Amino acid sequence: MLPPHNGEIMHLNVGGTRFSTSRQTLTWVPDSFFTALLSGRISSLRDDTGAIFIDRDPKVFAIILNYLRTHDIDLSGTDIRTLRHEAEFYGIMPLVKRLILCEDLEQSSCGDILFYSMLPAPNPPMQESEIISNATKVDDQTRPGSIVRVPEPAPPPNSPSSIPHTHGYQSRCHSRNSSLDISRVTVNGRGSVINGRGNGNSGHSRAASLGNHVPNHHSRNSSADLNKYIRNDALNLVFGYNQGSNWADPLRVQIIKAHHNWIVVAYAHFIVCYRLKDSSGWQQVFTSPHIDNCIERIAINAKMNSQNGNSDGSSVMVAISYGNQVRLWGVSEQGSRTNIGTFNLNVRVEHLFFIGSQLVALSPTGKIGVWHAMTQHWQTQDVVPIASFDTAGSFLLLGCNNGSIYYIDMQKFPLRMKDNDLLVTELYRDPSNDPITAISVYLTPKTSVSGNWIEIAYGTSSGTVRVIVQHPETVGHGPQLFQTFTVHQSSVTKVTLSEKFLVSVCSEYNHVRTWSVTRFRGMISTQPGSTPVASFKILSLEEVEPCISYCAGNDCGPYGEQDDEQVFVQKVMPETSELFVRLASNGKRVCIIRAVDCTIITCFCVHECEGSSRMGSRPRRFILTGHCNGAIQMWDLTTALDLANKCLQPIPNGGPTAEELLRLLDQCDLSNSHCSTPSISPYPGMLITKGNTARLKASNVAFLNQSQQTDASTSTSSL
Repeated sequence: MLPPHNGEIMHLNVGGTRFSTSRQTLTWVPDSFFTALLSGRISSLRDDTGAIFIDRDPKVFAIILNYLRTHDIDLSGTDIRTLRHEAEFYGIMPLVKRLILCEDLEQSSCGDILFYSMLPAPNPPMQESEIISNATKVDDQTRPGSIVRVPEPAPPPNSPSSIPHTHGYQSRCHSRNSSLDISRVTVNGRGSVINGRGNGNSGHSRAASLGNHVPNHHSRNSSADLNKYIRNDALNLVFGYNQGSNWADPLRVQIIKAHHNWIVVAYAHFIVCYRLKDSSGWQQVFTSPHIDNCIERIAINAKMNSQNGNSDGSSVMVAISYGNQVRLWGVSEQGSRTNIGTFNLNVRVEHLFFIGSQLVALSPTGKIGVWHAMTQHWQTQDVVPIASFDTAGSFLLLGCNNGSIYYIDMQKFPLRMKDNDLLVTELYRDPSNDPITAISVYLTPKTSVSGNWIEIAYGTSSGTVRVIVQHPETVGHGPQLFQTFTVHQSSVTKVTLSEKFLVSVCSEYNHVRTWSVTRFRGMISTQPGSTPVASFKILSLEEVEPCISYCAGNDCGPYGEQDDEQVFVQKVMPETSELFVRLASNGKRVCIIRAVDCTIITCFCVHECEGSSRMGSRPRRFILTGHCNGAIQMWDLTTALDLANKCLQPIPNGGPTAEELLRLLDQCDLSNSHCSTPSISPYPGMLITKGNTARLKASNVAFLNQSQQTDASTSTSSL
């Protein structure tokens, strides 16, 4: 036990600042850091004057010491999060409880004014045996070549066969009830359950181009993270998933896409469709069968009818891809499924989307696959390696590695079937023959004077951005070069040409440049020409070896129609519960999306839903976020834009501030890499995935390596 100095007066040196107080004040809270220190249970250091040295922040300690003296606290000018962290270190639990309550006042499970709705996690479909039919139709809902799932008869509830095999896995629970009820597995602290025999009941971005985990008690979502791992073990036990190198969390939302009033959500091995109804809101309509392979891409096309060549009554068509396989279903409003077919692109599908009733699959290697609803025909064709693409009306434009822009007119596609030719036509060739790494098409509205002008903005691997224009009167002569920008020093990854702005993004930390576009009678004009508006960055850290569907589900945008306000959605960390929404025109912050349950946001999309049939209803834009627990949360982007335009509350200018960024990086470690886009490596105390390292700019890597060499030479010299 430490001998008292000057009676009951204790002298402390906290971070170089001297404090004097009484033993009674320090030990007012039992079982704290100070009671352990003064009783000798914790070893201590003393400075030259004999004061006990504590290596902590003296400013925050002064606030805590004042609380111990007066049992009151003044929070003015104090960061509650930092104060709570220090109070937890010192074990001042009465203060910690009060600070937790202060933090909870700013957050609610009901969300803020932007939170719109939540769709709970669906029940995963059980694995069933597959029978591949290559002959005639099995029934009216099946076509030749489609995959048909034949469910096995359900055994009686109490029969041994009704319990899934556990593959020798023995559960080791420390709870009072050591038995595991297979049909009802608790997956979170709130009592949510997954039924072991569950029944299976987008916004458009124009530019395409485990060590042991110790829960962090200082984090609000530490319990949610822990429950996620417990849930994964439970799902492995119930559904027989094997954790290997290709294992994926079966209830983690991978991708969200939407079209009109339909949403399709992709999980690792199944998809779920939701439909918006005027009276009852979003309703789960369809759950796919279990897919053995991990789903990598999805596409949806709503409002299908007999006029589009779909005579089976389907309201929506949904496609998925895994590897080189594409699988297509038709889904009715009541949720009945039609197996349309399974198709092979022969190479891995990188992009999957609809143009009208045509399903298109692309591969960067130069492979195109097209399925047409009227002819029910799948056709593939080889082209030049593809680096980017965009769509405009019935046209598909391809930016290729040879510096050319090609196009396919999908309206003429059925007429070319006998020739076995997709009619791929070269439209324009870059003057420098640089690969076309980003492309955007803008069709001007038709006027009484002239038809549509075709305006194309594209970026190249050298960082050049060009605008070309096709006049209606000169269709046979090809587009003319209109303007060139050489501001980027890295490859252009995105470009968007809208009614009012030209936006380009390069690969260096997602550096964005924007220009205002001058128009005369709807057509782009050279007087006074494009004017620079903003320069900013959409910093987005990524893993070195992310899930193959990560890019498809976490594209930063820009999102929005070309005649409306467009936004970027900035996801700073791969494992985060926050998104920063920013205007694409100037980078200013619109809002921050924070998961209402503090779960990790695994993917997102922006989508405009049609207005209801009620008079006066207007379309509204939403941000849809998928989460690690399988739920979907919806956020009202229309309201966020209205509030930002009215400036009802002060909003920081741009993306995360330095303080916000450092807070997000608390649990991550950055290391050297020669990649222009940074990525994260989890902190050693967190869950570590094989191969995780961090990426920094090449110039920063050179500086760090030089510093390391200097340190090494200094150490050698000292030896």
